[in-house]
Amino acid sequence: MIGYVTLGTNDLARAAAFYDELLGTVGAKRNWESEGGIGWANRTGITLAAMKPYNGEPATVGNGVMVALSFKSKEEVDAFHAKAISLGAKDEGAAGPRGTGFYAGYFRDLDGNKLCGFFMG
Repeated sequence: MIGYVTLGTNDLARAAAFYDELLGTVGAKRNWESEGGIGWANRTGITLAAMKPYNGEPATVGNGVMVALSFKSKEEVDAFHAKAISLGAKDEGAAGPRGTGFYAGYFRDLDGNKLCGFFMG
């Protein structure tokens, strides 16, 4: 159902460097670029993009908005979360169990957007 998700940025070059390295660890590569944004896709074709707001106003973080990325194991979640933190992301909840059968790690990217890596099982 989801085709793509966009995250606002006020510094596209900084966001590009962060996501090139972070998403590269899970096999995602740039699948398009423009003056206003960059998209990365994995084997599913679903795209995560960093974009300057179209209206020219500063990018702001949506309260309660989060992007959750699915992984095949707890170890993949651990590695993804650790990589994000090593790249300067802010920890919003260390990777670990969250209830029965749900394992997740939360962080905010360099622009303050909230992301989650999770595993069900």
